[in-house]
Amino acid sequence: METTLQLTIDCADIQRLVAFWSEALGYVPEPPPGGHATWREYWAAAGVPAEELPVGAGDTPESIVDPAGHGPRVWFQQVPESKTAKNRIHLDLKVGGGRDVSLAVRTQRVTTTVERLVEAGAGVLRIADEPDMGHYAVVLQDPEGNEFCVV
Repeated sequence: METTLQLTIDCADIQRLVAFWSEALGYVPEPPPGGHATWREYWAAAGVPAEELPVGAGDTPESIVDPAGHGPRVWFQQVPESKTAKNRIHLDLKVGGGRDVSLAVRTQRVTTTVERLVEAGAGVLRIADEPDMGHYAVVLQDPEGNEFCVV
């Protein structure tokens, strides 16, 4: 049996996070399978009872995928409660190139990515600028407060 990985992010506004994380990861909204116009249409064809599908569910994509097929699928699950505490798991967007790349170049790559993500709706929480350790990273939060790092 093959095991695959899907990341699930609880949220209030699915489409806002689909748009944000598509931009952050270079992913695309996942199209519905089998030539169906919407996920709702697909679920109905698969036999999911209408009463199990809240109004609007599946009318627009609720997941994103890596167009190259390498990264995990990310599904955004609408939940009624808001985020109330620090994440116990988070994503690291590794854009710097690793220790084989100079700190100055890594810092510029991180900074460029952070600027793009702030424009897309992220907020900066803190900057870890530790030149003596050869480290530069920025901790951000997505539009719903989920923390992640750009390294």
